[in-house]
Amino acid sequence: MGAPAGSVTVKQLVCVLFVCSSAVAQLHQDPTLDHHWNLWKKTYGKQYKEKNEEAVRRLIWEKNLKFVMLHNLEHSMGMHSYDLGMNHLGDMTSEEVMSLMSSLRVPSQWQRNITYKSNPNQMLPDSVDWREKGCVTEVKYQGSCGSCWAFSAVGALEAQLKLKTGKLVSLSAQNLVDCSEKYGNKGCNGGFMTEAFQYIIDNKGIDSEASYPYKATDQKCQYDSKYRAATCSKYTELPYGREDVLKEAVANKGPVCVGVDASHPSFFLYRSGVYYDPACTQKVNHGVLVIGYGDLNGKEYWLVKNSSKLFTGWPQTSFLSSFSTITLKISGFPFNHISYTPGTLGIFSISCFYLYPRALNEFCLV
Repeated sequence: MGAPAGSVTVKQLVCVLFVCSSAVAQLHQDPTLDHHWNLWKKTYGKQYKEKNEEAVRRLIWEKNLKFVMLHNLEHSMGMHSYDLGMNHLGDMTSEEVMSLMSSLRVPSQWQRNITYKSNPNQMLPDSVDWREKGCVTEVKYQGSCGSCWAFSAVGALEAQLKLKTGKLVSLSAQNLVDCSEKYGNKGCNGGFMTEAFQYIIDNKGIDSEASYPYKATDQKCQYDSKYRAATCSKYTELPYGREDVLKEAVANKGPVCVGVDASHPSFFLYRSGVYYDPACTQKVNHGVLVIGYGDLNGKEYWLVKNSSKLFTGWPQTSFLSSFSTITLKISGFPFNHISYTPGTLGIFSISCFYLYPRALNEFCLV
């Protein structure tokens, strides 16, 4: 999820923090946590160049640890549907983590063409997981490049390719990072899925991952039509904030690209369970792919594929709960998965942007 554009702010923040002397910072450290601090550093291979830096990181770590412990205490009393853990991001602030994640650029003049025709009377399955039908490729990691939008887009198109041809082919996110700038995308500094789809339509194709591998950096466009793996004739946008329509689209059409608010500590410290944070806002900043939905112990969730390796300690599969003011009767939305293997988990709220590509015409196979 990493958008280098935000890293300048983070560096400034860290520099301000480091102005504090190590001696002052030490006064606020809890000595009873020394052993656990050293154990955590060893577990995640943490090394700091200066004592001042370690002192500041220690204070951030203690603050996050307190947050995790209080949350998990509440979880044990049935107050939350998920628990948290001190992963390798435990010594980072929310602002720093967001600098590595906030790469979704919603076009300022974006016109939502709501063309999806829903059928509210349709009976949908109780659960959907597009991995079971072989429509989801392996989880790909975007590294320190803010290319979540590109991975979300190729994930949705990969599923459509599989449904149309019977072949699951990994498509090139790097192709989108390098070649779609004129559509408003900024490569590793962020982009949006609709603009990626429009590039593929106008370009009459996208290369395979095998022929145009991911480098996690901005490069000169190297698209070669002879390695074209898929085309897209059009894409359809879903009504803003309509989870019932999203469920129907996931069940009937396949994985769906969405944007989520990933700015909360509970997001990057998530460990297990159905993630739900009422603090979720309408400011979406991270692109993921919904690949399914279901019910876990009475909690309805979206199954989401993510593209970040930030959350290396997370379980193979994670769940995001629905966030709405109405009771949902959910039965099936496949879309790229926020945490289908080590990845980030976030809430799919009514503020999410929902869209998915429809490859109605030919696919050019590898």
